[in-house]
Amino acid sequence: MPYLALTLAMFLWSSAFIVLKYVFQFYHPLAVLFARMLIACLCLLPLAMSGRIRWRYRRGDWRWLLAMGLAEPCLYFLFEANALTHTSASQAGVVTATLPMLMAVGASLFLGERQPRQVWLGIALSFAGVIWLSLDSRAGPGAPDPLLGNALEFCAMVCACGYVLIAKRLSTRYSPLAITGIQALAGSVWFGLAMLTPWGHWPERWFLAPSLWVLYLGAVITLGAYGLYTWAVSRIPVARAGAFNNLIPVFTVLLAWLLLDERFEAWQALAGVLVFAGVWLSQRRTR
Repeated sequence: MPYLALTLAMFLWSSAFIVLKYVFQFYHPLAVLFARMLIACLCLLPLAMSGRIRWRYRRGDWRWLLAMGLAEPCLYFLFEANALTHTSASQAGVVTATLPMLMAVGASLFLGERQPRQVWLGIALSFAGVIWLSLDSRAGPGAPDPLLGNALEFCAMVCACGYVLIAKRLSTRYSPLAITGIQALAGSVWFGLAMLTPWGHWPERWFLAPSLWVLYLGAVITLGAYGLYTWAVSRIPVARAGAFNNLIPVFTVLLAWLLLDERFEAWQALAGVLVFAGVWLSQRRTR
């Protein structure tokens, strides 16, 4: 079940790249992110009032909770939103392949997780497939400055790595819904305050389809994908869960080809097979 949850979470996150690329054409990025976090909070409110969100606060946890919320969603989404204004959805998805490496190193340094050799080999194999996917990174109508956009997306991956490591540390005392709720609340406050600055722009017009997709981002992606991922990370080692992030470029390239009319060629399909093979190898049980 954790592996199924991770695969579904990766697919949902991949669709978020496509949706964000679309809705940013109609609404300012800060407004979209604020609405996304607020919608997730409203969805969690009935569960919180019914007592279904469980946690055991320990003295000093506020530091870790604050750091987790600052890493993701606050800084993560700030970097990612700006990245998608400079690069294509498929290229941004490809950069996420750096996350498994960051998570494996971080888990070894901060959580004391020792990774079998085949986990490192599987991550390296899938990373090679992602590098192959990224060979066609050049400027175009949907990617005016891919180098800057991809650099910003990498900064987002560093923030995501920090979030996963802290969430793993807190998962013994806080349920996945509690961690997701703390994220949504922190994001609502962060982006709500940002909307009051000169950089925030409230929508002057409302569009039905983009508004429905913003609802999807808040209710399905922020609540569903993060909930699934946090639950899965609490049950398997961080490095094994991180290997699944290499599925994001494959799903993103496929969705961008289907929905955004971005190019998809046969060699990209072969690179996708290499990514899947690496993820499979990293999850095989050793004797």
